Amino acid sequence: MNAPLNFTAESLAQEAMQFQAKLRAGLDTLRQVEDVDYGATSKEEVWRDGRVVLYRFRGDKAPTAKVPLLIAYALVNRPYMTDLQADKSIVRGLLERGEDVYILDWGYPDRSDRYLELEDYIQRFLGGAVDHLRQASGHDAINLLGICQGGAFSLCYAALNPGKVRNLITMVTPVDFHTDDNMLSHWTRNIDVDQFVDTLGNVPADLMNWCYLTLKPWRLFVQKYVGLVDILDNKQAIEDFLRMEKWIFDSPDLAGEAFRQFIKMFYQGNGFVNGGVRIGEREVDLADITMPVLNIYALQDHLVPPAASQALGGLIGTTDYTEHSFRGGHIGIYVSSRAQREVPDSIRDWLRERDR
Repeated sequence: MNAPLNFTAESLAQEAMQFQAKLRAGLDTLRQVEDVDYGATSKEEVWRDGRVVLYRFRGDKAPTAKVPLLIAYALVNRPYMTDLQADKSIVRGLLERGEDVYILDWGYPDRSDRYLELEDYIQRFLGGAVDHLRQASGHDAINLLGICQGGAFSLCYAALNPGKVRNLITMVTPVDFHTDDNMLSHWTRNIDVDQFVDTLGNVPADLMNWCYLTLKPWRLFVQKYVGLVDILDNKQAIEDFLRMEKWIFDSPDLAGEAFRQFIKMFYQGNGFVNGGVRIGEREVDLADITMPVLNIYALQDHLVPPAASQALGGLIGTTDYTEHSFRGGHIGIYVSSRAQREVPDSIRDWLRERDR
């Protein structure tokens, strides 16, 4: 006899047996899995300022691009998301297409970094890396790829130093922080960030992770772990899952003063749109960005909604502005199979047209 939900005692028993078989297979699989590693591509340190390090990636062949491409990632996560594993690496895709790729690693701030400001990150660290590459390559200006918060930093740097950036690429970069669908922005607009930073000093990574996870609580706290049962008998799938989990929870603390400034000027003040972004003694005006700009955004991005990125086109001064939309989310734009095909091609083709 069928129950109202169209299952029987026999089907429930069968499902329970299959579940137990998955768990038994999972025990065997987990015995084979060691600590997962990340970073598919070899790299070497070429410049350092304190704990901030500039790396050059080494591909299987020498780069054909003459102008270096510098990647600036966000502070809130580790930059190896761009080179997570061999088949999920935007970096590897760019190297295979001839780009000369560098990445800035912000490191793990400690209490001695509490008073670092946005000026330190943008003009000192990012600017120092740019100047090193300009000198090493013999070019007056380099190509800059800013990702997420690193994209906001790159916009500030390019506006303040337009002669040092030849081509600017932004990926999943927030520009208008007050779009209606930006839940993270709604949360932070009324926070007393002064009390927050004065109390905590540096902002703990675990607290930031909790905030991001609660944007999608069912998906990120429950569903993905329930779904883990389905792949327990697949060693490769388990390793991929653990590698992603390691990235999610391998987050640095955030320097308190820089966090205070970023929340006030961007999330609360919406400074790119309304004005009021000051880096040191200088005010940022996106109209001063006159170099070519490629803006890549993700259509299903819950952290940086498309409208938040698309606002860039109406604020910058360049006449050479290109948008590229990607079908995926904030993380999928780095690790999905679609991303491996589309994103490096889009960047390479766009740069080739302008670096001739």
